[in-house]
Amino acid sequence: MIEVKLNYNNFEYDIHSLIKSFFPEEDVNFVSKDETPKMVFWVNYEDGRIDMSVQNSEGQTKAERTILLTDCADYEADRKKVKNKLKIGLYEMLSEVTGEELPWGTLTGIRPVKIPYALLEENKSDEEIFAHMKSEYLASDKKIELSIEIAKREKALLSKFDYRKGYSLYVGIPFCPTRCLYCSFTSYPLKVWEKRVDEYVDALCKEIEFVAKELKGKTLNSVYMGGGTPTTLLPYQMDKVLKTITENFDFEHCQEFTVEAGRPDSITREKLEVLRKYGVERISVNPQTMNQKTLDLIGRRHTVEDTVNAYNLARDCGFTNINMDLITGLLGETKEDMEYTMKEIAKLKPDSLTLHSLALKRASILNERKADFADYESTNTEEVSDMLQAYAREMGVEPYYLYRQKNMTGNLENVGYSAPGKAGVYNILIMEEKQSILALGAGAVSKMIFSDGERIERIDNVKDVGLYIERIDEICNRKKQFFEEYKGELLWD
Repeated sequence: MIEVKLNYNNFEYDIHSLIKSFFPEEDVNFVSKDETPKMVFWVNYEDGRIDMSVQNSEGQTKAERTILLTDCADYEADRKKVKNKLKIGLYEMLSEVTGEELPWGTLTGIRPVKIPYALLEENKSDEEIFAHMKSEYLASDKKIELSIEIAKREKALLSKFDYRKGYSLYVGIPFCPTRCLYCSFTSYPLKVWEKRVDEYVDALCKEIEFVAKELKGKTLNSVYMGGGTPTTLLPYQMDKVLKTITENFDFEHCQEFTVEAGRPDSITREKLEVLRKYGVERISVNPQTMNQKTLDLIGRRHTVEDTVNAYNLARDCGFTNINMDLITGLLGETKEDMEYTMKEIAKLKPDSLTLHSLALKRASILNERKADFADYESTNTEEVSDMLQAYAREMGVEPYYLYRQKNMTGNLENVGYSAPGKAGVYNILIMEEKQSILALGAGAVSKMIFSDGERIERIDNVKDVGLYIERIDEICNRKKQFFEEYKGELLWD
């Protein structure tokens, strides 16, 4: 356990996140506990300065820093500047104590590419952006270069349409064949809910029809059906959802229609033909790994052969834009295991590839049963990341979007790669928060962007499937009230 002592409650979230980045296995507390802490961090805010130190369990000072705030008027007026200075000082102490450096430096947020993207919009040069990210955030050269490359690619893709005047649609199917070890998404085992899936589809279609009516005259730019696993729906259920979407929304300006087919064991020819019938052009077939021993461990009830067969079936059905998701740092996997996966994926030649670093989520089975998996190591280092990136580029796919999550192994990132012309527009829009996204279904969270571009409001749907079905009218009403209250203020107005 690590304890933090403050003389003034400020920037607790940033302090907590940065300490956890160096000590992911430790609890970080701002309130004294009965147990003796492994370390104590002291942060004292004074007029014009911040004094920081870290002591070990014996009370010996192991590192200390003084941050001068001579160029900051006060904590609130220059909050961002003060926060960055604080994090740099804290990072330097943590690095001194541990002997480690983090690939992304002081950056603990999930959207680091927003920084170079914003600077590109200000017409800053690569050199200016690089210097800013190095001095302000202490990020490594490789991560800065990667983020600039991706920001440029995102900017070029978004320049092709007026996304500010449009919106995107997310449709959630919260069912999966089984729950994976690492999963924390809103998803439920299909076996538990299969008798109520029809009711869920009916409620979802009601929300689809309602939102389409409310947004009549607005420009739809992309549609993404995710989950869960959308292909857990039976063909007639999938048909009903897709028919409701395509009959109620105007697709004239829609750049992309994606369905995350996901689990290979849920994909059939009949389901794929339903997707094709309604104009879905982009799908995901997600193996996560091509090592059978790992699939068995993490709770994926399919084989490597199932993945290959599902991918080939999708090609046979005419899909020309197929994404595949992989997870690096899965328990028990070595660098050689991950290299084997990349070689097997290269044989299939997907149009896009997303490399996720394993994140230990609080609500996952893996976190709940940590002790049961103590013998399995997670191998996820910059060396592994560099190797995977090299294999991806050899496959002819280039990085086009990036995001991070809390508690990621190796303090790395998730990167989406695509062949030219195959990038997922929705992925960029949701990561860069450039457009309002209406999210429908149990557990879905709409993100509404306001005209100043700096403000985001969220509209949450209830997570529980049963409550979603029962309260669908209330859920629609909440959205209606939101649209009425903020009419004229949203980015699309």
